[in-house]
Amino acid sequence: MNVSFPSNRQELLDQQFQRLAKLVGRLENNAFWQPRLKSAEWTSDKILSTPPTAENLRALLDRLPIVRKAELVADQLQNPRYGTNLSFPLSDYARLHQTSGTTTGKPLRWLDTPESWAWIMSCWKQIYALMGLRATDRLIFPFSFGPFLGFWAGFEGAAQMGNLCLAAGGMSSEARLKLIDENQITILACTPTYALRLAEVARQQGIDLAKSSIRAILVAGEPGGNIPATRQLIETTWNARVFDHWGMTEVGPLAMETEHDPGSLSVLETECIVEILNPETHRAVAEGESGELVITNLGRVGSPLLRYATGDIVTPSWQSVEGDPPFVRLMGGIQGRTDDMWIIRGNNVFPSSLEEIIRSIPEVEEFQLRVHAHRQMQEVSIRIECRSGLSDAVCQNCAMRIRQQIKERHHFEATIELVEPGVLPRFEMKAKRIVTN
Repeated sequence: MNVSFPSNRQELLDQQFQRLAKLVGRLENNAFWQPRLKSAEWTSDKILSTPPTAENLRALLDRLPIVRKAELVADQLQNPRYGTNLSFPLSDYARLHQTSGTTTGKPLRWLDTPESWAWIMSCWKQIYALMGLRATDRLIFPFSFGPFLGFWAGFEGAAQMGNLCLAAGGMSSEARLKLIDENQITILACTPTYALRLAEVARQQGIDLAKSSIRAILVAGEPGGNIPATRQLIETTWNARVFDHWGMTEVGPLAMETEHDPGSLSVLETECIVEILNPETHRAVAEGESGELVITNLGRVGSPLLRYATGDIVTPSWQSVEGDPPFVRLMGGIQGRTDDMWIIRGNNVFPSSLEEIIRSIPEVEEFQLRVHAHRQMQEVSIRIECRSGLSDAVCQNCAMRIRQQIKERHHFEATIELVEPGVLPRFEMKAKRIVTN
Protein backbone atom coordinates (compact mmCIF):
# COMPACT_ATOMS: atom_id res chain seq x y z
CA MET A 1 0.00 0.00 0.00
CA ASN A 2 1.54 3.32 -1.09
CA VAL A 3 1.31 5.48 2.06
CA SER A 4 4.23 7.60 3.26
CA PHE A 5 4.68 8.74 6.84
CA PRO A 6 7.12 11.21 8.44
CA SER A 7 10.36 9.58 9.48
CA ASN A 8 10.90 11.54 12.72
CA ARG A 9 9.20 13.86 15.21
CA GLN A 10 10.73 17.05 13.79
CA GLU A 11 9.40 16.31 10.33
CA LEU A 12 6.02 15.73 11.93
CA LEU A 13 6.18 19.07 13.77
CA ASP A 14 7.08 20.90 10.56
CA GLN A 15 3.99 19.46 8.88
CA GLN A 16 1.73 20.25 11.84
CA PHE A 17 2.74 23.92 11.97
CA GLN A 18 2.21 24.29 8.22
CA ARG A 19 -1.19 22.62 8.28
CA LEU A 20 -2.39 24.43 11.40
CA ALA A 21 -1.51 27.78 9.80
CA LYS A 22 -3.36 26.81 6.62
CA LEU A 23 -6.42 25.69 8.61
CA VAL A 24 -6.59 28.88 10.69
CA GLY A 25 -6.32 30.94 7.52
CA ARG A 26 -9.49 29.33 6.17
CA LEU A 27 -11.70 29.95 9.21
CA GLU A 28 -12.45 33.64 8.60
CA ASN A 29 -16.18 32.90 8.16
CA ASN A 30 -16.49 30.34 10.96
CA ALA A 31 -18.55 32.10 13.64
CA PHE A 32 -17.73 29.51 16.31
CA TRP A 33 -13.96 29.80 16.00
CA GLN A 34 -13.35 33.40 14.98
CA PRO A 35 -13.84 35.02 18.42
CA ARG A 36 -11.78 32.27 20.06
CA LEU A 37 -8.94 32.63 17.57
CA LYS A 38 -8.97 36.41 17.93
CA SER A 39 -8.81 36.18 21.72
CA ALA A 40 -5.88 33.73 21.52
CA GLU A 41 -4.16 35.90 18.88
CA TRP A 42 -3.96 32.94 16.54
CA THR A 43 -3.33 33.99 12.95
CA SER A 44 -1.97 32.09 10.01
CA ASP A 45 1.03 34.45 9.70
CA LYS A 46 1.87 34.24 13.40
CA ILE A 47 1.84 30.43 13.33
CA LEU A 48 4.00 30.32 10.20
CA SER A 49 6.53 32.70 11.72
CA THR A 50 6.88 30.58 14.87
CA PRO A 51 9.80 28.11 14.85
CA PRO A 52 8.29 24.59 14.78
CA THR A 53 9.40 23.19 18.11
CA ALA A 54 7.51 21.16 20.70
CA GLU A 55 7.93 23.97 23.24
CA ASN A 56 6.52 26.59 20.87
CA LEU A 57 3.60 24.35 19.97
CA ARG A 58 2.82 23.91 23.67
CA ALA A 59 2.90 27.68 24.23
CA LEU A 60 0.71 28.28 21.19
CA LEU A 61 -1.88 25.74 22.28
CA ASP A 62 -2.01 27.07 25.83
CA ARG A 63 -3.35 30.40 24.53
CA LEU A 64 -6.52 28.79 23.13
CA PRO A 65 -9.12 27.56 25.64
CA ILE A 66 -10.09 23.89 25.60
CA VAL A 67 -13.48 23.11 24.04
CA ARG A 68 -15.78 20.43 25.45
CA LYS A 69 -18.73 18.56 24.02
CA ALA A 70 -21.19 20.44 26.23
CA GLU A 71 -20.20 23.69 24.47
CA LEU A 72 -20.87 22.16 21.07
CA VAL A 73 -24.24 20.81 22.21
CA ALA A 74 -25.18 24.22 23.62
CA ASP A 75 -24.11 25.91 20.38
CA GLN A 76 -26.36 23.62 18.34
CA LEU A 77 -29.28 24.17 20.73
CA GLN A 78 -28.87 27.94 20.51
CA ASN A 79 -28.27 27.89 16.74
CA PRO A 80 -30.39 25.05 15.34
CA ARG A 81 -29.87 22.73 13.66
CA TYR A 82 -26.14 22.56 13.08
CA GLY A 83 -24.63 25.27 15.27
CA THR A 84 -22.07 27.86 14.19
CA ASN A 85 -19.02 25.63 13.62
CA LEU A 86 -19.41 25.91 9.86
CA SER A 87 -16.66 27.40 7.74
CA PHE A 88 -18.71 27.61 4.53
CA PRO A 89 -22.31 28.23 3.38
CA LEU A 90 -24.71 25.40 4.21
CA SER A 91 -25.07 24.60 0.50
CA ASP A 92 -21.40 23.50 0.44
CA TYR A 93 -22.02 20.55 2.78
CA ALA A 94 -22.77 17.10 1.38
CA ARG A 95 -22.87 14.69 4.35
CA LEU A 96 -24.50 14.65 7.77
CA HIS A 97 -23.56 12.34 10.62
CA GLN A 98 -24.35 12.47 14.30
CA THR A 99 -23.17 11.04 17.59
CA SER A 100 -25.09 8.37 19.45
CA GLY A 101 -25.81 10.77 22.30
CA THR A 102 -25.33 8.02 24.87
CA THR A 103 -22.84 9.94 27.05
CA THR A 104 -24.42 13.39 27.28
CA GLY A 105 -27.95 12.49 26.22
CA LYS A 106 -28.07 14.95 23.30
CA PRO A 107 -26.58 13.88 19.95
CA LEU A 108 -24.30 16.19 18.01
CA ARG A 109 -25.00 16.71 14.32
CA TRP A 110 -21.87 17.01 12.18
CA LEU A 111 -21.74 18.25 8.59
CA ASP A 112 -18.95 17.57 6.09
CA THR A 113 -18.11 19.16 2.77
CA PRO A 114 -16.74 16.93 -0.03
CA GLU A 115 -13.30 18.27 0.87
CA SER A 116 -13.68 17.26 4.52
CA TRP A 117 -15.00 13.85 3.51
CA ALA A 118 -11.94 13.37 1.31
CA TRP A 119 -9.82 14.13 4.38
CA ILE A 120 -11.65 11.40 6.30
CA MET A 121 -10.92 9.01 3.45
CA SER A 122 -7.23 9.93 3.63
CA CYS A 123 -7.29 9.12 7.36
CA TRP A 124 -8.71 5.68 6.63
CA LYS A 125 -6.09 5.04 3.98
CA GLN A 126 -3.43 5.58 6.64
CA ILE A 127 -5.37 3.49 9.16
CA TYR A 128 -5.55 0.55 6.77
CA ALA A 129 -1.84 0.92 6.02
CA LEU A 130 -1.03 0.75 9.74
CA MET A 131 -3.02 -2.47 10.19
CA GLY A 132 -1.50 -4.09 7.12
CA LEU A 133 -4.52 -4.28 4.83
CA ARG A 134 -3.80 -6.47 1.81
CA ALA A 135 -5.05 -6.02 -1.73
CA THR A 136 -6.68 -9.46 -1.48
CA ASP A 137 -8.57 -8.71 1.75
CA ARG A 138 -12.36 -8.84 1.73
CA LEU A 139 -14.21 -6.88 4.40
CA ILE A 140 -17.65 -7.23 5.96
CA PHE A 141 -19.43 -4.54 7.97
CA PRO A 142 -22.22 -6.39 9.82
CA PHE A 143 -24.53 -3.68 11.13
CA SER A 144 -27.29 -1.38 9.97
CA PHE A 145 -25.83 1.81 8.57
CA GLY A 146 -27.31 4.68 10.58
CA PRO A 147 -26.28 8.35 10.93
CA PHE A 148 -23.13 7.64 12.97
CA LEU A 149 -19.78 8.24 11.24
CA GLY A 150 -17.92 5.09 12.34
CA PHE A 151 -17.72 2.37 9.78
CA TRP A 152 -19.51 4.39 7.06
CA ALA A 153 -16.11 5.94 6.50
CA GLY A 154 -14.28 2.64 7.00
CA PHE A 155 -16.47 0.96 4.38
CA GLU A 156 -16.04 3.69 1.80
CA GLY A 157 -12.31 4.01 2.53
CA ALA A 158 -11.66 0.32 1.84
CA ALA A 159 -13.91 0.36 -1.22
CA GLN A 160 -11.99 3.32 -2.67
CA MET A 161 -8.79 1.32 -2.25
CA GLY A 162 -10.24 -1.46 -4.38
CA ASN A 163 -11.07 -4.02 -1.67
CA LEU A 164 -14.30 -5.99 -1.80
CA CYS A 165 -16.62 -4.63 0.93
CA LEU A 166 -19.90 -6.18 2.02
CA ALA A 167 -22.53 -4.10 3.82
CA ALA A 168 -24.45 -6.60 5.95
CA GLY A 169 -27.16 -4.39 7.40
CA GLY A 170 -30.71 -5.65 7.89
CA MET A 171 -29.58 -9.26 8.28
CA SER A 172 -29.69 -11.76 11.12
CA SER A 173 -26.48 -12.93 12.76
CA GLU A 174 -27.04 -16.36 11.20
CA ALA A 175 -27.26 -14.80 7.73
CA ARG A 176 -24.12 -12.75 8.34
CA LEU A 177 -22.14 -15.82 9.35
CA LYS A 178 -23.28 -17.49 6.14
CA LEU A 179 -22.24 -14.41 4.14
CA ILE A 180 -18.76 -14.53 5.71
CA ASP A 181 -18.37 -18.17 4.72
CA GLU A 182 -19.80 -17.89 1.21
CA ASN A 183 -17.61 -14.90 0.30
CA GLN A 184 -14.48 -16.01 2.18
CA ILE A 185 -14.33 -12.71 4.08
CA THR A 186 -10.94 -12.02 5.68
CA ILE A 187 -11.65 -8.91 7.81
CA LEU A 188 -14.61 -8.42 10.12
CA ALA A 189 -15.34 -4.80 11.19
CA CYS A 190 -17.63 -4.43 14.20
CA THR A 191 -17.80 -3.65 17.91
CA PRO A 192 -16.07 -6.07 20.31
CA THR A 193 -19.51 -6.92 21.66
CA TYR A 194 -20.80 -7.99 18.26
CA ALA A 195 -17.72 -10.09 17.53
CA LEU A 196 -18.60 -12.05 20.68
CA ARG A 197 -22.30 -12.12 19.77
CA LEU A 198 -21.46 -13.69 16.39
CA ALA A 199 -19.34 -16.21 18.26
CA GLU A 200 -22.31 -17.07 20.50
CA VAL A 201 -24.57 -17.64 17.48
CA ALA A 202 -21.86 -19.68 15.74
CA ARG A 203 -21.62 -22.00 18.78
CA GLN A 204 -25.37 -22.48 18.74
CA GLN A 205 -25.15 -23.47 15.07
CA GLY A 206 -22.17 -25.76 15.52
CA ILE A 207 -19.85 -23.51 13.49
CA ASP A 208 -16.15 -23.51 14.41
CA LEU A 209 -15.07 -19.90 13.80
CA ALA A 210 -11.42 -20.78 14.36
CA LYS A 211 -11.57 -22.50 10.95
CA SER A 212 -13.24 -19.57 9.16
CA SER A 213 -11.58 -17.34 6.55
CA ILE A 214 -11.40 -14.36 8.97
CA ARG A 215 -7.78 -13.36 9.64
CA ALA A 216 -8.36 -9.99 11.36
CA ILE A 217 -11.11 -8.27 13.34
CA LEU A 218 -11.22 -4.47 13.26
CA VAL A 219 -13.07 -3.30 16.36
CA ALA A 220 -14.26 0.15 17.40
CA GLY A 221 -17.12 2.00 19.06
CA GLU A 222 -16.57 0.81 22.63
CA PRO A 223 -13.87 -0.49 24.99
CA GLY A 224 -12.90 -4.11 24.50
CA GLY A 225 -10.33 -4.15 21.74
CA ASN A 226 -7.61 -3.35 24.25
CA ILE A 227 -9.17 -4.89 27.36
CA PRO A 228 -6.82 -7.91 27.60
CA ALA A 229 -9.40 -10.54 28.61
CA THR A 230 -11.96 -9.40 26.03
CA ARG A 231 -9.31 -9.21 23.34
CA GLN A 232 -7.98 -12.68 24.15
CA LEU A 233 -11.50 -14.14 24.12
CA ILE A 234 -12.21 -12.70 20.66
CA GLU A 235 -8.84 -13.73 19.22
CA THR A 236 -9.05 -17.25 20.62
CA THR A 237 -12.61 -17.79 19.45
CA TRP A 238 -12.02 -16.50 15.93
CA ASN A 239 -8.34 -17.51 15.61
CA ALA A 240 -7.78 -14.00 14.25
CA ARG A 241 -5.84 -10.88 15.21
CA VAL A 242 -7.82 -8.07 16.82
CA PHE A 243 -7.03 -4.50 15.71
CA ASP A 244 -8.42 -1.71 17.87
CA HIS A 245 -9.45 1.59 16.29
CA TRP A 246 -10.40 4.95 17.79
CA GLY A 247 -12.26 7.92 16.40
CA MET A 248 -15.21 10.18 17.13
CA THR A 249 -17.95 11.53 14.90
CA GLU A 250 -16.91 15.08 15.72
CA VAL A 251 -13.13 14.69 15.30
CA GLY A 252 -12.87 11.90 12.70
CA PRO A 253 -11.00 8.56 12.55
CA LEU A 254 -7.63 9.27 14.15
CA ALA A 255 -6.03 6.26 15.87
CA MET A 256 -5.25 2.66 15.02
CA GLU A 257 -3.49 -0.32 16.51
CA THR A 258 -0.60 -1.14 14.20
CA GLU A 259 0.50 -4.45 12.78
CA HIS A 260 3.77 -4.26 14.77
CA ASP A 261 2.42 -2.97 18.09
CA PRO A 262 -0.49 -4.97 19.52
CA GLY A 263 -2.12 -3.58 22.65
CA SER A 264 -1.72 0.14 21.92
CA LEU A 265 -3.14 2.80 19.61
CA SER A 266 -1.01 4.97 17.32
CA VAL A 267 -2.55 8.41 16.74
CA LEU A 268 -2.42 9.85 13.22
CA GLU A 269 -0.39 12.94 14.07
CA THR A 270 -0.17 13.62 10.34
CA GLU A 271 -3.84 14.62 10.63
CA CYS A 272 -4.11 16.06 14.12
CA ILE A 273 -2.25 17.59 17.04
CA VAL A 274 -2.36 15.48 20.19
CA GLU A 275 -2.32 16.70 23.77
CA ILE A 276 -2.67 14.49 26.83
CA LEU A 277 -3.49 16.64 29.81
CA ASN A 278 -4.09 16.19 33.50
CA PRO A 279 -7.91 16.62 33.77
CA GLU A 280 -7.57 18.86 36.83
CA THR A 281 -4.51 21.01 36.08
CA HIS A 282 -4.69 20.90 32.24
CA ARG A 283 -0.92 20.43 32.25
CA ALA A 284 0.68 17.98 29.83
CA VAL A 285 1.38 14.61 31.41
CA ALA A 286 4.75 12.87 31.19
CA GLU A 287 5.59 9.55 29.57
CA GLY A 288 3.63 6.78 31.28
CA GLU A 289 1.20 9.08 33.14
CA SER A 290 -2.53 8.99 32.49
CA GLY A 291 -4.43 12.02 31.23
CA GLU A 292 -7.29 13.20 29.04
CA LEU A 293 -6.88 13.03 25.26
CA VAL A 294 -7.26 16.46 23.62
CA ILE A 295 -7.37 16.68 19.81
CA THR A 296 -6.91 19.40 17.19
CA ASN A 297 -7.80 17.98 13.78
CA LEU A 298 -6.01 19.55 10.83
CA GLY A 299 -7.95 18.63 7.70
CA ARG A 300 -11.66 18.77 8.46
CA VAL A 301 -11.89 22.37 7.33
CA GLY A 302 -15.68 22.50 7.03
CA SER A 303 -16.23 21.87 10.74
CA PRO A 304 -12.88 21.67 12.56
CA LEU A 305 -12.19 21.15 16.24
CA LEU A 306 -9.27 22.84 17.99
CA ARG A 307 -8.18 21.66 21.42
CA TYR A 308 -11.20 19.39 21.82
CA ALA A 309 -11.33 17.51 25.12
CA THR A 310 -12.50 14.03 24.14
CA GLY A 311 -13.15 12.78 27.68
CA ASP A 312 -11.04 9.67 26.99
CA ILE A 313 -8.36 8.67 29.50
CA VAL A 314 -5.09 7.43 27.97
CA THR A 315 -1.44 6.81 28.86
CA PRO A 316 1.05 8.09 26.25
CA SER A 317 4.41 6.83 25.11
CA TRP A 318 6.67 8.57 22.63
CA GLN A 319 9.04 5.63 22.34
CA SER A 320 9.15 4.46 18.74
CA VAL A 321 8.36 0.96 17.52
CA GLU A 322 10.45 -0.46 14.69
CA GLY A 323 8.53 -0.41 11.43
CA ASP A 324 5.96 2.16 12.64
CA PRO A 325 5.71 5.95 12.13
CA PRO A 326 6.95 8.23 14.96
CA PHE A 327 3.43 8.78 16.32
CA VAL A 328 2.46 9.00 19.98
CA ARG A 329 1.24 5.62 21.21
CA LEU A 330 -1.63 5.22 23.66
CA MET A 331 -0.60 2.29 25.82
CA GLY A 332 -3.47 -0.08 26.46
CA GLY A 333 -5.73 1.98 24.19
CA ILE A 334 -8.60 3.95 25.73
CA GLN A 335 -8.59 3.16 29.44
CA GLY A 336 -11.86 4.85 30.34
CA ARG A 337 -13.66 8.17 30.27
CA THR A 338 -13.53 11.11 32.61
CA ASP A 339 -17.33 10.88 32.98
CA ASP A 340 -17.70 7.13 33.60
CA MET A 341 -15.41 6.63 36.60
CA TRP A 342 -17.18 5.41 39.72
CA ILE A 343 -16.03 5.77 43.32
CA ILE A 344 -16.92 2.50 45.05
CA ARG A 345 -16.01 2.28 48.74
CA GLY A 346 -13.31 4.90 48.20
CA ASN A 347 -11.85 3.17 45.11
CA ASN A 348 -11.76 4.64 41.59
CA VAL A 349 -13.33 2.05 39.29
CA PHE A 350 -13.80 2.17 35.51
CA PRO A 351 -16.35 -0.16 33.86
CA SER A 352 -13.55 -1.45 31.63
CA SER A 353 -11.67 -2.78 34.67
CA LEU A 354 -14.73 -4.81 35.68
CA GLU A 355 -15.12 -6.09 32.11
CA GLU A 356 -11.50 -7.28 32.22
CA ILE A 357 -12.37 -9.45 35.24
CA ILE A 358 -15.68 -10.73 33.88
CA ARG A 359 -14.33 -11.59 30.42
CA SER A 360 -11.46 -13.55 31.99
CA ILE A 361 -14.08 -16.14 32.96
CA PRO A 362 -14.71 -18.03 29.69
CA GLU A 363 -18.02 -19.51 30.87
CA VAL A 364 -19.63 -16.04 30.93
CA GLU A 365 -21.74 -15.24 27.87
CA GLU A 366 -23.03 -11.76 28.74
CA PHE A 367 -23.16 -9.34 31.67
CA GLN A 368 -24.77 -6.15 32.92
CA LEU A 369 -23.55 -3.58 35.47
CA ARG A 370 -26.09 -1.89 37.71
CA VAL A 371 -25.02 1.26 39.55
CA HIS A 372 -27.13 2.67 42.37
CA ALA A 373 -26.82 4.82 45.48
CA HIS A 374 -27.03 3.23 48.92
CA ARG A 375 -26.70 5.45 52.00
CA GLN A 376 -25.25 8.21 49.79
CA MET A 377 -22.56 5.88 48.42
CA GLN A 378 -22.27 4.30 44.98
CA GLU A 379 -22.77 0.55 44.81
CA VAL A 380 -22.35 -1.86 41.89
CA SER A 381 -24.24 -5.07 41.28
CA ILE A 382 -23.46 -7.36 38.36
CA ARG A 383 -25.87 -9.59 36.46
CA ILE A 384 -24.12 -12.58 34.91
CA GLU A 385 -25.41 -14.85 32.17
CA CYS A 386 -23.44 -18.05 31.71
CA ARG A 387 -23.27 -20.01 28.50
CA SER A 388 -26.19 -22.29 27.75
CA GLY A 389 -25.91 -25.88 28.98
CA LEU A 390 -23.71 -25.24 32.03
CA SER A 391 -24.76 -26.64 35.41
CA ASP A 392 -25.84 -24.49 38.33
CA ALA A 393 -22.67 -25.48 40.19
CA VAL A 394 -20.45 -24.23 37.34
CA CYS A 395 -22.37 -20.94 37.16
CA GLN A 396 -22.16 -20.44 40.94
CA ASN A 397 -18.41 -21.04 40.71
CA CYS A 398 -18.14 -18.35 38.01
CA ALA A 399 -19.96 -15.87 40.25
CA MET A 400 -17.64 -16.72 43.14
CA ARG A 401 -14.51 -16.21 41.02
CA ILE A 402 -15.74 -12.84 39.74
CA ARG A 403 -16.59 -11.73 43.27
CA GLN A 404 -13.18 -12.80 44.56
CA GLN A 405 -11.24 -11.06 41.78
CA ILE A 406 -13.14 -7.80 42.27
CA LYS A 407 -12.43 -7.99 45.99
CA GLU A 408 -8.71 -8.60 45.36
CA ARG A 409 -8.26 -5.89 42.72
CA HIS A 410 -10.75 -3.19 43.76
CA HIS A 411 -11.27 -3.87 47.47
CA PHE A 412 -15.06 -3.95 47.54
CA GLU A 413 -17.76 -6.62 47.66
CA ALA A 414 -19.81 -6.78 44.46
CA THR A 415 -23.30 -8.26 44.41
CA ILE A 416 -23.47 -10.95 41.72
CA GLU A 417 -26.82 -12.08 40.31
CA LEU A 418 -26.98 -15.11 38.01
CA VAL A 419 -29.65 -14.99 35.30
CA GLU A 420 -30.88 -17.60 32.83
CA PRO A 421 -29.37 -17.86 29.33
CA GLY A 422 -30.94 -15.39 26.90
CA VAL A 423 -32.21 -12.99 29.59
CA LEU A 424 -29.72 -10.16 29.07
CA PRO A 425 -29.92 -8.00 25.93
CA ARG A 426 -27.66 -8.51 22.93
CA PHE A 427 -26.20 -5.66 20.91
CA GLU A 428 -25.22 -5.03 17.30
CA MET A 429 -23.60 -1.64 17.82
CA LYS A 430 -22.38 -0.04 21.05
CA ALA A 431 -23.33 -2.20 24.01
CA LYS A 432 -25.39 -0.57 26.76
CA ARG A 433 -24.38 -2.74 29.67
CA ILE A 434 -24.52 -0.07 32.36
CA VAL A 435 -27.86 0.53 34.07
CA THR A 436 -28.12 3.43 36.51
CA ASN A 437 -30.84 3.40 39.14
